[in-house]
Amino acid sequence: MVDKVIPASPSADDYAKSAANSPDDGAWFARTDPFALFGEWLEDAKKKEPNDANAMALATADEHGAPDVRMVLLKDVSGDGFVFYSNAESRKGQQLTANAQAALCFHWKSLRRQVRVSGKVQTVTPEEADAYFATRAKDSQIGAWASEQSRPMQGRFELEKRIAGYAAKYGLGKTPRPPLWIGWRVVPTRIEFWRDRPFRLHDRLEFTRGEASQPWTTNRLYP
Repeated sequence: MVDKVIPASPSADDYAKSAANSPDDGAWFARTDPFALFGEWLEDAKKKEPNDANAMALATADEHGAPDVRMVLLKDVSGDGFVFYSNAESRKGQQLTANAQAALCFHWKSLRRQVRVSGKVQTVTPEEADAYFATRAKDSQIGAWASEQSRPMQGRFELEKRIAGYAAKYGLGKTPRPPLWIGWRVVPTRIEFWRDRPFRLHDRLEFTRGEASQPWTTNRLYP
């Protein structure tokens, strides 16, 4: 059963085909600004990826060091870091409160590229969260009020009843941001860019720094 589910290792012909789609562009190893390079790769992904080019795996750990991971959506990126939003009382929110560090992973299969990010996490300002919340669809805003994220519920009807209640309350006019609906910014101390190459001899470019105020150091890594 496992043999039927897990793909076989690529053949030499498979690698030859992938090589044709992976030109040896060594210029990117001279890049010094990881945020600029990330922005270019994200733009490429938006043109190629069929679904959610801004999707990323978010890895966190609780106060005991137990790891957890889930997919979330990147909602802003700048020289300050990578931003996402959720409920402060969700499992991820509680973990980030207890242990304000996280790692991200973007994987764009269509481009054969990946970016890994790790660093400290800080909450965005209420003004930033308000501004983004205001751009969300009305039903999504109401859903943020209705969902007690990560808590047990009896059934779908319980959620739909809460949605109906908040829709009646906020159906007309502006929907305020729920106090528990907040944003986090991952301020990276490490960003690694990965590019697929034949025979698993991939390209890897690492940017590291001790603190956000310090300059980046770059290293080309063995596959």
